Amino acid sequence: QVQPVASGGGSVQAGGSLRLSCAVRGGMSGNYCLGWFRQTPGKEREGVARISSDGTTTYADSVKGRFTISKDSAKNTLYLQMNALKPGDTAMYYCAAAGFKNCRYAPRPTDFAYWGQGTQVTVSS
Repeated sequence: QVQPVASGGGSVQAGGSLRLSCAVRGGMSGNYCLGWFRQTPGKEREGVARISSDGTTTYADSVKGRFTISKDSAKNTLYLQMNALKPGDTAMYYCAAAGFKNCRYAPRPTDFAYWGQGTQVTVSS
């Protein structure tokens, strides 16, 4: 059973940086499309960034140029480096793994089968 475990959230002022980590336990992270998502109360979960098994990345328009997704397959760990944070980035952040190597086959949150517990990111102005 693949179990992502997210960590690294916290509180930061606008313009600051945080790095989220996600340990992908029980499976080889190199075999999956991995993604970061976020959700605020009353809103649907939205995709932030994805990385395919070959390292190809995609980003939501709202975070392009500020966030970077990466992975260390040897450590089975996924990362999200978040720079120039804005109050609008405040949310619960989740990491997830899809049963596909290529993220083109997982365009929606519902395409991801394995989810972590979430880590809170709060950005104050």
